[in-house]
Amino acid sequence: MSRCRIPCQLPPSRPLPPASAAASRRSTIAANPLLPALPYPRIFVGEMAESKSGLRKPVFTKVDQLRPGTSGHTLTVKVVDSKIIRQKGRADGPQSRQPRIAECLVGDETGMIVFTARNDQVELMKADATVVLRNAKIDMYRGSMRLAVDKWGRVEVTDPADFTVKEDNNLSLIEYELVSVVEE
Repeated sequence: MSRCRIPCQLPPSRPLPPASAAASRRSTIAANPLLPALPYPRIFVGEMAESKSGLRKPVFTKVDQLRPGTSGHTLTVKVVDSKIIRQKGRADGPQSRQPRIAECLVGDETGMIVFTARNDQVELMKADATVVLRNAKIDMYRGSMRLAVDKWGRVEVTDPADFTVKEDNNLSLIEYELVSVVEE
């Protein structure tokens, strides 16, 4: 047992703040006399979980509501067609090192758009599969809209949907041009 050679002086004790309703439900915890009382109420992990609201429910978007430069879309779409356009890497290298990109034509009952699938997303995008795209964004490629899901989003295969894809409204065929407006 070691002894302190310098005389220690404890700060004067202050009264503890009143306990909250959540704290009164728990067993009382003895206050440490070596620590000064806090001027703010103590918050325990259990209280944080109780006060935190649940996750938001996703708001599903239809294909015809997509606009250039927008993000955060959640869509349920059917895959009409899928075509691998690029497979990088050395031919003798491992298969997992080769980034793959596929262009998939996806749509719902309001229209169609080209979806750019990358790496692991390529296996999920089979023809006639129904997928849910979470946190999707619109990328512009040569003046046309492309749908993409980056590392912050998710692609999930779901149960087959009961809608038929409207093939005469392809939003990727519409060309957009950036026009700068000069104010006078």
